[in-house]
Amino acid sequence: MGSEMDLAEIQHAIEELPKQQRAALAAWLAERDEAEWEAEIERDFAPGGAGVPLLEEMKADVRSGKFRPFEQRRPPKR
Repeated sequence: MGSEMDLAEIQHAIEELPKQQRAALAAWLAERDEAEWEAEIERDFAPGGAGVPLLEEMKADVRSGKFRPFEQRRPPKR
């Protein structure tokens, strides 16, 4: 890129955008955040990922009867 903007300049530029363009920017940022989150989840629960030990522990708890999958639970009494 030719010139760099600092955060305050970016914020000012966003404030100057028409409402429709701010909405489009907000939607783009939300999609980008969601894609980053999905990629992180995929990495964490892929073989060797940081979440694999937790997943294995949860599976062992279900197999041992400590927990049951949601669809097998009874609704709480009121």
